[in-house]
Amino acid sequence: MNIALWIVQALLAALFLFAGSMKFIMPVEEMTKQMPGMPGWFLHFIGAAEILGGLGLVLPGLLRIKTGLTPLAAAGLAVIMIGATVISAKIGPPAGALIPLVVGVLTAFVAYGRWRVAPHREKSSRPVDRVAARSTQR
Repeated sequence: MNIALWIVQALLAALFLFAGSMKFIMPVEEMTKQMPGMPGWFLHFIGAAEILGGLGLVLPGLLRIKTGLTPLAAAGLAVIMIGATVISAKIGPPAGALIPLVVGVLTAFVAYGRWRVAPHREKSSRPVDRVAARSTQR
């Protein structure tokens, strides 16, 4: 299960890093044509959230620091994908909402998997620190 989660995390991270960076590269006028009713500042906010979420999917597990952030990042991205599914179903054909729906289900899978099934372990402290902590408890 750990390997499956890592594969899905890496693929989702690449997807969200790409999608988030494109929201800063594309001109605002072009983005608002594709998504009517969305102001440019909101699309930039979503882009920043996607970039940070994409980094949050992989960096805590790789660095083994604050590993509890991975399921939080995945849950936040799942919320974004719920919104993307609803908006895609409203502005285009309903079949266009399948891609954000599948991505949302995958982010929910990562959130649950890293929260309950196979959570990352924190980096263990050095042996010297553990001995020092035990000696001060007496």
